[in-house]
Amino acid sequence: MTWQQRIDTALDARRATDTLRSRTVVDGGAGRFLTRDQRRFCNFSSNDYLGLSQHPAIIRAWQQGADVYGVGSGGSGHVSGYTRAHHALEAELADWLGYPRALLFISGFAANQALIAALMDKDDRIVADRLSHASLLEAASLSPAQLRRFAHNDVSQLSALLAKPCAGQQLVITEGVFSMDGDSAPLDELGAAARQHHAWTLVDDAHGIGVLGAEGRGSTAALDARPDLLVVTFGKGFGVSGAAVLCSASVADYLLQCARHLIYSTSMPPAQAVALRAALKVIRSDDGAQRRHTLADRVHRFREVVTRLPYQMTPSQSAIQPLIVGDNRQAMQLAGHLRERGIWTTAIRPPTVPAGTARLRLTLTAAHEPDDIDALLEALHAAGQ
Repeated sequence: MTWQQRIDTALDARRATDTLRSRTVVDGGAGRFLTRDQRRFCNFSSNDYLGLSQHPAIIRAWQQGADVYGVGSGGSGHVSGYTRAHHALEAELADWLGYPRALLFISGFAANQALIAALMDKDDRIVADRLSHASLLEAASLSPAQLRRFAHNDVSQLSALLAKPCAGQQLVITEGVFSMDGDSAPLDELGAAARQHHAWTLVDDAHGIGVLGAEGRGSTAALDARPDLLVVTFGKGFGVSGAAVLCSASVADYLLQCARHLIYSTSMPPAQAVALRAALKVIRSDDGAQRRHTLADRVHRFREVVTRLPYQMTPSQSAIQPLIVGDNRQAMQLAGHLRERGIWTTAIRPPTVPAGTARLRLTLTAAHEPDDIDALLEALHAAGQ
């Protein structure tokens, strides 16, 4: 089989199973509305949960940062790309979340891959929630460590796997809020199981940070004991992009020596770090608290009605409200029906989600008005008929 035949065969297989991915050119994809081909849609696919991507103070901070630093960092943080703006953001994040250190990464995917690649050896074991993000499971499968998966949020199965003999160290991996189901992990119970077996825990809180907990500190804010490793990303609640790893001082020093994604990548633009500090200020303010309250109200308004419609929903109380369809083609047809009514949603299909669980991943934000929620519910009701 030639290279071209291999590629064509793979694409044909995706087409045959209605799993071929494509991109759509839009304008304003993070906001309450987006535009495609000069038509406006109410946007229910954005991860900008608090609406901060459009916040004037954060936009202004990025512009002011660009005036001072320019639009790029010029290199890796190990060479010349680690500025006062980066250092200040790391210090504020560490203080806010109660960790000795924070290290910035260009994306959450890179942060997760870097952590696992740097930490795990061949005698070690990774025990991961089966529904953990692709960045975590891919890094775990590529690492020299043994990978074992436990049933979603199943503490007893996690404990049983951790109890099996292991020559090296063990790392428990989970998410705070799961990206495709929208439900939360039982972090206190998972952490207790890990500690009982002298394992470390890694929590990816991409969808909880900024949105949950006191001052938006996320899924881990009220835990009895914080995770050994916490990954937070800035493309959701913060409304920007990038990520950080929160950890001990010694782990941070180790990652600075061994995390190749950190060492060999150009660091985020300093202007972005300035904007992220402005976003953090908003998240911790009364404005941020009000946005979290508004988001919770929108979620309640939606779930109060949608659970009476003929759809399979998860028990999610988060901004992520998955509507499980099952069949790939039917999920795409339902998304198309909603777009005909001016509602922008996207069908999520395997391999992003398990086979037979194709869905619409609806996301609600603080930028939505009550009328937007009602319009979505009306469109879903009509589709259900």
